[in-house]
Amino acid sequence: MMDNRRRFNDTPTVEWVPKTALGKLVQKGEITSLEQIYERDMAILEPEILDLLVPNLQDEVLNVKMVQRTTDAGRKGSFMVTVAVGNKDGYVGVGTGKGNEVRPTIDRAIRHAKKNIIHINRGCGSWECNCSTGHSIPFKVRGTDSSAKIELLPAPKGTGVVAGKVAKKVLELAGVKDVWSTTTGNTRTAYNTAFATLAALEKARKMKK
Repeated sequence: MMDNRRRFNDTPTVEWVPKTALGKLVQKGEITSLEQIYERDMAILEPEILDLLVPNLQDEVLNVKMVQRTTDAGRKGSFMVTVAVGNKDGYVGVGTGKGNEVRPTIDRAIRHAKKNIIHINRGCGSWECNCSTGHSIPFKVRGTDSSAKIELLPAPKGTGVVAGKVAKKVLELAGVKDVWSTTTGNTRTAYNTAFATLAALEKARKMKK
């Protein structure tokens, strides 16, 4: 018999029992979009909320880093994973996880990324294009995380996502198809670059056109 149960990260899920007021409102159907959550200024503490409100989320592992620390018993290693999630249609999030095994750590990072998901404003802010469609971003924005800084500029149709590997994956999962970018600082750190990109996209959401 075919198993028709919903699956989360390729493993069978159990029935979700909300622990927060927001989770209970979402499960009851009283909140049906992220916009309603923004209006109420409520924090998303349960990733299952996003499973209901934003279906078809895709995830992308941006970086897997081995971290070692010295203990009384010697050196002990663990993993730090940075992940991005998005539906390629305006929703994107970035998260991290730490653990002793890669697969559970990736799952932990995905759950964290879902809690950080945002809805971005897309548009066509390029004077070279001015097509009034949502293929790019509406205006220039900057984002910073630690020493990593990124600047995103609107680009005309057909340009593609001109960005480094990490920033490009975040932008593509957000549904941005054409954009130019410049980065400064310690952009070799995937964690900082990913969160700097997310911060820039969030500014595009908050700023008025």
